[in-house]
Amino acid sequence: MLTGYLGKYVKKLVGRTDIEDALGRLDRLTQDEVQMATVQGLRATHEVDEKVQAIDDKAQSIDNKVQAVDDTVHAVDNKVQIVEDKVQVVDDKVQGVDDKVQGVGDRVKNVDDKVQGVDERVRDVDDKIDLVIDGVQLTLNQPAYYVTQF
Repeated sequence: MLTGYLGKYVKKLVGRTDIEDALGRLDRLTQDEVQMATVQGLRATHEVDEKVQAIDDKAQSIDNKVQAVDDTVHAVDNKVQIVEDKVQVVDDKVQGVDDKVQGVGDRVKNVDDKVQGVDERVRDVDDKIDLVIDGVQLTLNQPAYYVTQF
């Protein structure tokens, strides 16, 4: 039914040059607009492609910088491990020195104990000498008795 109506309409319009000219101009304008839209679409696609490429370049640059930071962190980590190893060696040496100091401290205590023992013996000897001197003085202060035997 629509085809019949459209067909009648087209038959009415065909043959009229002014309408055919108008339809021809409309067709050319439509083609021009399609071409312009296509060109604009291609330009927009090209601009998007350039922007995507710029973003990709920036992302690659960022990736390179991140890799450089990661490499630096890894190098620092290795240096920290070397320092930790050296600190452990120093700690071990300090522990050895501490052990030697403790040994010297123990020997000094033993010497101190021996000196204290010697001091006690000297006091004992001193006390005995005082007793002997006191005894000699008593003897010297008493009148002497001479016993003679006949």
